[in-house]
Parts: sequence; structure tokens; C-alpha cells
Amino acid sequence: MTSGIYDAENLMWQEKARNVAEKVVRPLARKYDELQQYPWEIKDALANEGLLSVWIPKEYGGAGGGVANLCIVVEELSRACPGVGVLFAVNALGSFPIIISGTEEQKRKYLPKIAAGETLMSFCLSEKEAGSDAGALRVRGIPQPDGTFKIYGEKKWTTNGSAANLFTVFAVTDPEKGSRGMTAFLVEKTDPGFSIAKVEDKMGIRCVPVVETRFDGVTVGPDRLLGGKAGLGFKHAMQTLDRARPGVAAQGVGCAQGAMEYALRYTTQRIQFGEPVSSKQMVQGMLADMAMQVEAARQLVLAAARSLDAGDPKGSKLAAMAKCFATDVAMKVSVDAVQLFGGYGFMKDYPIEKYMRDAKITQIYEGTNQVQRMVIARNMINESSNFAFLDAYIPKESQWKYEG
Repeated sequence: MTSGIYDAENLMWQEKARNVAEKVVRPLARKYDELQQYPWEIKDALANEGLLSVWIPKEYGGAGGGVANLCIVVEELSRACPGVGVLFAVNALGSFPIIISGTEEQKRKYLPKIAAGETLMSFCLSEKEAGSDAGALRVRGIPQPDGTFKIYGEKKWTTNGSAANLFTVFAVTDPEKGSRGMTAFLVEKTDPGFSIAKVEDKMGIRCVPVVETRFDGVTVGPDRLLGGKAGLGFKHAMQTLDRARPGVAAQGVGCAQGAMEYALRYTTQRIQFGEPVSSKQMVQGMLADMAMQVEAARQLVLAAARSLDAGDPKGSKLAAMAKCFATDVAMKVSVDAVQLFGGYGFMKDYPIEKYMRDAKITQIYEGTNQVQRMVIARNMINESSNFAFLDAYIPKESQWKYEG
């Protein structure tokens, strides 16, 4: 694990997270994967160590660690159990809209409780007909004469949904304005009309619940309108996803790191043809590729996180690059790790198949990796004017066009 890229604060958070990961998370990972239940004892351990405060600003009861330290914690937890990495990071995803766009009253009401682990968050954006196309939402927030809104509809893929007690919900308040008619609301679990519907039976990340959430006339007042203004929901969602994507990337890094460590240990212990499997040149090549890919992903994730913390306008592109690259690495490394375990890698008696199952979703949620490539390319194309000086070296069409 590379430490040279971390400062003293980073190392402090890494140590705290690793302590919980090894003493609490790893021993329980298999249990909660099999049960597909929320591990409240793990959540309590995270809260007791102050880890749920890392990304919350200091003025609202948090540690003010920003995105970079958040990613370091996510990586360490995901190294022991990628599902717990998701369980942890989804609270940041749900609370980033409040940090970025909330009113002062909203920040003071909710953020201290999130930092203390008393309030768990969920992010309600996706719907059955609106995944990558966030502008196609059908959930409605209907304005009422008294200034309140009534929310109707159903959200899909609500991660942490049955454990959370506060939800950032995106709904259409003015259908004629398209994406500019989207608004974000803060909905509490106890609000009349709110309910949890289907609980998904998942391939991976089974310790964190993913559910359908339903809104049957949920009434919210102006105090629950994120930022105190309607019509800014799409902007809030995009800003949040930019800030949260390095966290998903960090899940990928941790997943890959954990799988690589198991593969390394196993191949040095497994004897075939009278020698450890790790003595074989082809196996060494696979291990070397794993190490290079994991370290490259870690460096990119940290660069993206620090860019966002610094307010760098290139942060959005870097976040997309980190999310795409690191989660592709997670899938590649975990699959190769299963291969190195041979037939045992296919068996649930061994821990490695879980990493492969947990890795897959990271390529899909918070923007599929196909969408991330579109984001990256669009940013590149927008930056193409910066290279106008190269035109002097590119022949004009009349000079190279075939005239025959």
C-alpha cells in the first residue's frame, strides 16, 4: 500500500479506517454477504471511530477531511469488504447535496447528525425509465397553494434505502422546463406517504440494501426544498455526482487491492508441480499487471479528489476518469484473482469470488463507465481550442486531398 502520496492527515484517516476494517469489517464480511442484511454493528464501529464525519465540514460537526480523505477511508474499508465501502460512501453521496447547495438552516439541522452517525443518508435519483438519462425523471413534486409540495412516484436502485432515515429526492416540479424543471427535496423516513417497496436481491454488495422507494403524496414544506429554491435539481445532481464519483473509484481501488492481496498470498502458498504457483512466469506477469493497475488507479483517484477539494474546474473530468479507470481495474483484477485461485476461486468457501461479485456494480452505478467515457470525451473536445497552435503543423485539406 503506497504511503508516499499521503500527508500526515491522510495517514491518520487511513490508520483509523484500516483498524476498523481489519478488526470489525473483515471478520463479518462473509456473514452479512450471506444474510444480505445491513450490518448495524459495523455502522456503529464506523461512527465510534468518527469515520462518518470525515467529509462533513468542521463548522457542522464534521472533521472537514474533504473528498481526498473520504476516498482513503473508502479504499481501506473496500479492501476488507467492498460492500461496506458502499455502505459508508453512500452517506456522502446523500449528504453532498446538502453540503454543496443546502441552506444554512438545512446544514445546521442535518449535517451534525450525519457526522455523528445518527442520521443515515440515501440518494434518490434513478428511476425505472431514468438511469443514465437523469433528465427523464417522472417522479413529480407538485406545488401546492400553501407553498408546500406533494411528491408522487417511485424511485429505483435506492442504495441504503431501508437503513437510511433521510433521503435526497429529485423530482420534476415544472415538466415544461425539462431538466430546468427538476427540484431536489429532503424527505424523512417518517414522512406520511413515504414507503420502502421492493428490496432487491443482488449479485454483490449484499450487506447494503438497495430498494425501491415510493412517494404517495409525501408533503414537504419550503424548509425541505434543497437550497430553498425550485428548479435547480439537475444542477444539484450533477454537482453531487462529480463530487461523489471519486468515492466509487476508491471502492474500485480497495476492491482490487483486496483481491490482489488474496491472490498474492494464495499463489505463494499453493504448490503445483513441486513449486509455488507464484514461481511461474505467467502468474508473475498477472501479479505484476495487477500491481501496476491498482497503483495507477489509486494515483488517479487521489488526483481527482484533491482537484475537487481545491475547486479545480478540471475536477469533473478527472472524477469521470478516476471512476471509469478504477472500476474497470476492479473488475479486471478481481476476475484475474479468481483465475489465480483456480477451481477454488469459483467456490464460496473462499473469499475471492465475493470481490468479483462486488466489483461489477462499480462499473454501473453513479454513471455507467460508457457514460463516463462520454463525459471525458466531451471535456476533451471542449478543450480542443487550447491546441490551436498545432494548426500550423497540420496540412490543409487542399494540400493532402486526393486530386486524381
